[in-house]
Amino acid sequence: MIEENTKRILKELPAGVELMAAAKTRSPEEILRATQAGIQIIGENYVQEALAAFNVVGHKVRWHFIGHLQKNKVKKAVDIFDMIETVDSIGLAREIDKRCGQRNKIMPVLLEINSGREKQKFGIFPEDAENLIKEIMDLKNIKIEGFMTMGPMFGDPENARPYFIETKKIFDWIKSLNLPGVDMKYLSMGMTNSYQVAIEEGANIVRIGTKIFGPRDKN
Repeated sequence: MIEENTKRILKELPAGVELMAAAKTRSPEEILRATQAGIQIIGENYVQEALAAFNVVGHKVRWHFIGHLQKNKVKKAVDIFDMIETVDSIGLAREIDKRCGQRNKIMPVLLEINSGREKQKFGIFPEDAENLIKEIMDLKNIKIEGFMTMGPMFGDPENARPYFIETKKIFDWIKSLNLPGVDMKYLSMGMTNSYQVAIEEGANIVRIGTKIFGPRDKN
């Protein structure tokens, strides 16, 4: 099932849109099967889960961190991940910069945009993105490469469209500023329920879990 699902989605995606397998709670064996079917990016929410999968899959794919990253987990995270999509504070950015500096590594990051302005969620509000970028851009071991947003969860994916539109608008604004060291390449938006709408509004990375792996085990 994983193999067939992966191949079908990859075939359907427009050119220039990358598929990330959202691997939260999935076993290393399931993740390996997805990579063997053509997945090039694995998205992980937890450092410990990522370590277990990384030990099985290794560097055959790119690893993106897509959960809330606590500062005390950064040291391990920078060893595994090729990109961190959830930077939302100068404090977290400085910790990533420090740990990457110890490894002579430059970490590509995306700013997490809380496009729904939901107080219970992480991420920065769209209007705060420019100021945070200007705080981060001088850090030597971080490279800002775009935005990620989840948007509010809706049954009808059409309801997510305004949040994707707003994030793309801010993305384009930051890109137009041509800030030194900032390369706005990636707009990571949309999940299993909403990725097609996200693509229509400019996403070039989509994160899909259930449609690849099937429903999560509720036990």
